[in-house]
Amino acid sequence: MYTVQMQKECECFQKSEYTNNSTFQTQQEAYKYANILVELMNEEFCGRHTFYPEVGENDTFIIKVDLNATFVSGCSTGVTCDVGCGSTDDWTLEATDKSDDESCGTGCGCA
Repeated sequence: MYTVQMQKECECFQKSEYTNNSTFQTQQEAYKYANILVELMNEEFCGRHTFYPEVGENDTFIIKVDLNATFVSGCSTGVTCDVGCGSTDDWTLEATDKSDDESCGTGCGCA
């Protein structure tokens, strides 16, 4: 038997229809389930965590949980606020003010 196990059950997982420690007859079934579950959780859950599968010991696949840095920083663009909207690019030949950039500011909290 092969088991797919959550490293830690976050609140979203506990509220979901998914169960921890699911068992499968074959390694291929467990591998496939772990990858599909990770994809669904990364798409459906609140975004505070990032999930990824990892091969564990004793016929186990572990779904690891990390904090999602984009969610924690509050920037949906993936750019941290200290280098985002109102900052200038000191590494270019000319400093560029990004505060008028329409693609900037979506959820990053800088202004």
